[in-house]
Amino acid sequence: MCIAMFRPPPDRVPAGVPCGRAHSGGLPHECSHARRRTDVVDIFDEVDEELRADRAQALLKRYVAVLIAGAVLIVGATGAWQGWRWWQAKQELAASEAFLVALRGAEVLTPASAVSDRATVVAQFEQMAIDAPSGYRALARLRAAGLRAQAGDRAGATSLAQAVASDSATDPVLRDYAILMTVQYQIDEGDPALLQMRLAPLLAPDNSWYGLAREAQALLAVRQGQQGQARDILRELAKDVTAPDGVRARANALLGRIGG
Repeated sequence: MCIAMFRPPPDRVPAGVPCGRAHSGGLPHECSHARRRTDVVDIFDEVDEELRADRAQALLKRYVAVLIAGAVLIVGATGAWQGWRWWQAKQELAASEAFLVALRGAEVLTPASAVSDRATVVAQFEQMAIDAPSGYRALARLRAAGLRAQAGDRAGATSLAQAVASDSATDPVLRDYAILMTVQYQIDEGDPALLQMRLAPLLAPDNSWYGLAREAQALLAVRQGQQGQARDILRELAKDVTAPDGVRARANALLGRIGG
């Protein structure tokens, strides 16, 4: 029986498997059908690799475009941020220069200064309270309030200080100082109960304005005829080494006046 009769059909012969026919040396040789199948498989492999390469190239092009767009956005945002910082620094520099000019004008004012001179300086500070960056706005309002109080305009001074005290964007230390100023501007005529309520947050020992707030509390007690309470507060202040020197000196002076 011929061995070739039992060979698988040519299209089923695996690549590289002898077909059973002998070549000139008497050994089986690889079937030509198998070689052709191997060639076809190789062609499909090459096509598949080329397709994968094409897809990879297309994806690369797409993501390169995305990366370039992202880089452009980052560069643009960085440029905008730097531009904004430059503009902000320029505004702050201009505000500091204007504030110093107004301060120099305020320093030369005396009780005998012309009303127009005082009004000019107040107007400078009040304009800054509108135009300047937030930190300078608060300082300008407080300085204008002080000048108005010196001129006897207690209502105007109180209004300016209250604007600072109610501004949540202002530094808490400045807001507390503004509260203290509203009390001091009204200490002779304001409602004592309301003023005491305003002072309450400042009476914590760790508050920056504790000494001045206690002094205002003592003055309110004197105004209401509560001499004993006033003396207790003033004695405490006079011995408080953490209180400002001016507060301690005034406490001793007031104690002498009320029989402390």
